Amino acid sequence: MGNQVVVVTGASGGVGRAVARAFASRGDAVGLVARGTTGLSGAVADVRENGGQALAVPTDVADWRQVRDAAQRVENELGAIDVWVNVAFSSVFARFMDISPEEYRRTTEVSYLGYVHGTRAALQHMLPRNRGAIVQVGSALAYRGIPLQTAYCGAKHAIQGFNEALRCELLHDKSGVHTTMVQLPAVNTPQFDWLLNKLRRKAQPVPPIYQPEVIARTVVHAADHPQRREYWCGETTALTLLANAIAPGLLDRYLARTGFGSQQTDEPNTGNAPANLWRPVDGRDGVDHGAHGRFDARAVSHSPQAWLSRHHAVVGVAAAGVLAAAGAVAGREARS
Repeated sequence: MGNQVVVVTGASGGVGRAVARAFASRGDAVGLVARGTTGLSGAVADVRENGGQALAVPTDVADWRQVRDAAQRVENELGAIDVWVNVAFSSVFARFMDISPEEYRRTTEVSYLGYVHGTRAALQHMLPRNRGAIVQVGSALAYRGIPLQTAYCGAKHAIQGFNEALRCELLHDKSGVHTTMVQLPAVNTPQFDWLLNKLRRKAQPVPPIYQPEVIARTVVHAADHPQRREYWCGETTALTLLANAIAPGLLDRYLARTGFGSQQTDEPNTGNAPANLWRPVDGRDGVDHGAHGRFDARAVSHSPQAWLSRHHAVVGVAAAGVLAAAGAVAGREARS
């Protein structure tokens, strides 16, 4: 559509950074919401280089007042908000009992309540105008929990339930404001180096790994077509969601065997890496990490499933592969 006002939380790096660039490339004005000033400066440059208008708004999404004020500043300086995209999150790679209550609370405040705050701020402006789109960037882990990511999985499950309930309310009111969700696969972002890691080895995404631009294209499409309930990015997302519906018990046992090793590299975790749970790693004296992580050599830039999801042909094409995957899992379990 273009020439809209878009707010992206978590815009300083990773998926949020790629999403901001994608909206800018069609001429949108983008409000960039994040904590890290260095990353925000890089995001401003990206938006301008791609043809958009940029406004950096340093904000901790865990703080409702900061988010409310960020939305008002965007309205004052860029104009009426047309699209709000919730991306910002933080988490901990660790077994559940190795995560302190304070770390769990902080993860939930950022990764779940940050979405609640962003959605509320957007609705305060959109509902009186009776128009607007809210895109919640979720994950296959909104449906399927995996080991070593209890805090993140809990937040994504919470977002899923929250978004479904809100969507029903908006439908009941016949509102012109719509909310939708984009479910992600493994993505090559800096999160694997800046999330708090208490594991013995460095963290990694479970292949296949997709570049953040795959997600960004789908988010832009979802913003233009928010009447759809959700969009799936990546073949593994569709397979995971449907396999979990078909054989969740088998998938539990499969992930119990494979989920620990597949999420770690062979490199030892020294424990010296900065973590963004409490403060941004791209702060005033930090480094601009950009959109991509360290897995460029293994990440793919296209996803047939994401294309199919954007073109309304998801279930039929995915079903055969899902059944085959579920059958393979069941076969392995039967032989174990």
